[in-house]
Amino acid sequence: MPVYDLAPALELMALGALLALGPLAWVWWRHRGSGGSRRLQALVVLTLFLTFDLVLFGAFTRLTDSGLGCPDWPGCYGNTSPVGAAAQISAAQQALPSGPVTHGKAWIEMVHRYLATSVGVLIIVLTVAAWRQWWRHRKGRSAAPPLHPWWATATLAWVCLQGAFGALTVTMRLFPAIVTLHLLGGVVLLMLLCVQAVRQTLALDGAPPQPLRRGLRAALVLALGLVVVQVLLGGWVSTNYAVLACTTFPQCQGSWWPAMAFDEGFQVWRGLGVLRDGSLISFAALTAIHYVHRLAAYVVLPVLALLAWRLWREALLRAQARWLAGLALLQFVTGLSNVVLGWPLVAAVLHTGGAAALLVVLTWALAASRGAADPAARRVPAAPSTPGARV
Repeated sequence: MPVYDLAPALELMALGALLALGPLAWVWWRHRGSGGSRRLQALVVLTLFLTFDLVLFGAFTRLTDSGLGCPDWPGCYGNTSPVGAAAQISAAQQALPSGPVTHGKAWIEMVHRYLATSVGVLIIVLTVAAWRQWWRHRKGRSAAPPLHPWWATATLAWVCLQGAFGALTVTMRLFPAIVTLHLLGGVVLLMLLCVQAVRQTLALDGAPPQPLRRGLRAALVLALGLVVVQVLLGGWVSTNYAVLACTTFPQCQGSWWPAMAFDEGFQVWRGLGVLRDGSLISFAALTAIHYVHRLAAYVVLPVLALLAWRLWREALLRAQARWLAGLALLQFVTGLSNVVLGWPLVAAVLHTGGAAALLVVLTWALAASRGAADPAARRVPAAPSTPGARV
């Protein structure tokens, strides 16, 4: 069976466009008496929300081992849905009942693809609308947009790249590096959409970015970088199934420094469960993967707590400060639950969602602020309590 079968591609794109009509119609109806800027802002916020849902469903797909529920791309055994592939799925399930291909896993995988296609359609519409807004401004028919339409164009290019990684995830049989990069691509897409949502909302509300002392903005950038690294490490843990290498906390395997094989664990370009030479990956390597993620959390969580306290103490971006504190707590609780409760599905999905939400909140804080040399700079009207409060 070929891993690429483009026969159902047009039908899948049509289905994605049909699914996208619902959110588009809702935005148009809710803001039918508003101008184009308000509709564009609502579309960006709604696309951000649906993309976050897509990231969560992608985590659910991975954690239920449904990534190969349909072992070809973009369809399922050359069909638009698992209905048309029922015979092939039944045969694969009968041959290996606990294997990667079952009817349930096929549906999970295809629903994920349907949702991804619909988000892609929304981003295409968003890009066209952003360029239309820019063109109207150039003709003197509207005010200057808060962001250049190249932001939307970059988002469209990124979602296309993300789609390519989604295809490689299937065709390269859950290659750990590809799966981890696919996760990172999803959260970067969220960050791109968040910047646009915040800036569009601030412009409509007439609220310029909050002045933050440069040191505090630098701390935001540092925290963002640390969380990105931690997301990569967490993705590497998940894609290598290394969560249960340590099932106790705070020690691992009864030791503060268990036996670990870092050279094997962080051999990046290799297949799932094997090393480059074809030998099986050792348990010590899985322990190293797990423990590095845990050690990094000991750095990231205090940094987030300190940053939330600083933002709250200076009465700046207090909504973001509350979200940072709450999400840091959520990450600790769900991460601990994954270890001591045997990787329950709800905790694992929430852990991925919490990491994505942390990056969105940090991006929100950066997009809603600007550097200010004077620590006592006069405050401007507060930023909205969510990245795009009105949809």
